[in-house]
Amino acid sequence: MIWLGKRNVLGVLVDAVDYEAATAQVLSAAREHRPLALTALAVHGVMTGVLDRAHNARLNSFDLVTPDGQPVRWALNLLHSAKLRDRVYGPTLTLKVLEGCAAEGLPVYLYGSTGETLERLTPRLQRMFPALKIAGVEASKFRQVQPGEDEQIAERIKGSGARVVLVGLGCPRQEVFAYAMRPLLDMPLMAVGAAFDYHAGQLRHPPGWMQRAGLEWLWRLGLEPRRLWRRYVVLNPVYLARLGAQKTKLWDAEPPAPSDERPSTFSV
Repeated sequence: MIWLGKRNVLGVLVDAVDYEAATAQVLSAAREHRPLALTALAVHGVMTGVLDRAHNARLNSFDLVTPDGQPVRWALNLLHSAKLRDRVYGPTLTLKVLEGCAAEGLPVYLYGSTGETLERLTPRLQRMFPALKIAGVEASKFRQVQPGEDEQIAERIKGSGARVVLVGLGCPRQEVFAYAMRPLLDMPLMAVGAAFDYHAGQLRHPPGWMQRAGLEWLWRLGLEPRRLWRRYVVLNPVYLARLGAQKTKLWDAEPPAPSDERPSTFSV
């Protein structure tokens, strides 16, 4: 089990952690009725913080930020000698947490994505983990939260008996949602990115060699070029340039202090 704490990657505080330690943190918070916000960041997720200082401060307030992409793991090893042997990929971490929840009888709540995706996802998860208790599912409304609606969502989740919330709203909406909802819930919220789509069978995983080589972005770009071209073609070179500048100390990537101010509006 490896958990070396938070390390500065382009001003975003990312945890040098492995699957075992990240899973243990989530399950411990679930057992203890303790709030926890987790996200798994690839290059795009890190760059959302680099380009938006307010969002950077939100990310830096998360209890756990895992290196979802190989380039983020490489950055931890290059900048901080973390010696991590693997990334902590959101879809895989999701399955490890669900396996633990099933074993311990901890109910989960699925929030986000579309009703169609959730209808496909739920039976697949229950086939993978027959003992898993799914306390509730709630599709994204794809709009801004209305006054008082965040409290209503929190009450629905708590009333369901859930002990873990999986949030699949896409980056950065899911991180803003988890950050805003954390003070209202006594359980972990995991921003899991495309995990819902992958495990519902609506996205195909790239070959293992592409994942190990950090080329998952190229696979995703080939599948969704119109939606993702800017994310990868523009942001990847900027990430590498900033990483080189931080390593050579040409740029002081000072992380902003964590934020404790709940946003007045966010997407649900």
